Parts: sequence; structure tokens; C-alpha cells
Amino acid sequence: MDGFSYSDIFATKGLEYLVIIAFLILLIPFTVLLSRQARINKQIQKTLGILTARILKIPQGLFYSRNHTWLFMEKNGVANVGLDDLLLHITGGVKLGNLKQPGEMISKGDLLTTIEQNGKLLNIFSPISGKVVTTNPHMQENPSSLNEDPYGTGWIYKVKPSNWVAEIKSCYFAGEATTWQEKELLRFKDFLAYTMKNNSPAASQIILQDGGEICDNTLSALPDETWKDFQKEFLNLYKL
Repeated sequence: MDGFSYSDIFATKGLEYLVIIAFLILLIPFTVLLSRQARINKQIQKTLGILTARILKIPQGLFYSRNHTWLFMEKNGVANVGLDDLLLHITGGVKLGNLKQPGEMISKGDLLTTIEQNGKLLNIFSPISGKVVTTNPHMQENPSSLNEDPYGTGWIYKVKPSNWVAEIKSCYFAGEATTWQEKELLRFKDFLAYTMKNNSPAASQIILQDGGEICDNTLSALPDETWKDFQKEFLNLYKL
């Protein structure tokens, strides 16, 4: 069989093929490992208490006011009112005070409640006008629900609105709310950098080295002066 030659590909390219096959075999578990590590890192962030936009709960069917309260209109025309998840991550566990009584009338910008932690206070102003129907009866029995389930069992008031359509125009909704809260978190980081320099230089360890991320429940470790500054910068918007 003149003119016919036999080439053994494994004799010529065999080593290269084996290297490529081995690489592909190794690439699959490596990719799976990276994906798993990303999930683990996210879980570690939660465990270590690093506050990032990824851990915030922002239900898309609620209205969010600029002073970090939220509103949800029920089918019966009564609005649930509570504190948003970002504010509660910033403060940590708090107690409610100065609660309104059923039947009381409130106007947008009135004092709605106070939140307290170890003698440090923040005033929460109402995002809506109307009549208080009830306060959350379970809040006294299970105050932790405020932090654990702020948009569910952690609601604070049910209010019969008197000017709903006009007043929710200043609120954020759906994707706009998500974007706004992400910006608020960035603004809070800038606020911390400034306020710690002036009020609590020794607390600089609250800003973590890894990308400048901040600890969860940051305000709980900071002095009363910082709480007062936070009040002015983030919660007094209806009082300006």
C-alpha cells in the first residue's frame, strides 16, 4: 500500500490532548468551588454582621418615605406603617416609645414614635396624615419582630389615611426604592467617616478594611452625639 502512511495522533499530539482534557476535568470542580465560595462568603458577611446592600430587605410593593418609614395600603383602605430594614440594620435592636393611641389624628411630619437603645433616642416622624386605627399588639410580646420581620409582623401602626394620593407622591416605590436605599447606604458610609472623625475617633475600627464595608448595627457602638447627627441628616427631612 504505497503512498499510505499511518500517524499515531497520540504519539504526536497525545500529550497535548491529555493536558487539555485534564484541564477541562479540573475546571469543572474549580468553577463549582468558586460558586460555592461566593455563597459561603455571602453567608459569612451575614454572620460577621457586615452591612451591604445585598442583605437589605426591600419588598417592591411598598412605599418608602425619605425618613425611613414604609407604607402599605390594605384592601380595606387602612395603611400599615413601619420602619424600613436599612434603618433597623443601622441602629440594631431598639425599643419603641411615645406610641400614639387608637383614635388619635396625626399629620404628615408629626412625631410618630421614638426608638430607643441604651438611653440613645431617635424621633420618627409620620410619613402620612390620618387616624390611628391601632398599634401592633404583638410588639410588646415580641419586640424582636421589629428587626426580624419589619415588613410583616413588625409593623407599628395601622392608619386610615386622609390624604393618601397626594402624600405618597414623595415616596419611593419598586425599583426606585431599591436604588434610593443603595444610595442611602453610601450616604451613611460618608456620614460615618465624617461623624467618627468629629465625635468618636476611637471607633474607626467600625469601618472594615475590606472595601470600606461597615459593621451591621453601627449606631449601637457610637455615642449619643452621633445619634443626634444621624437624626438631623436622615430622619428630620419632614421637619426642615
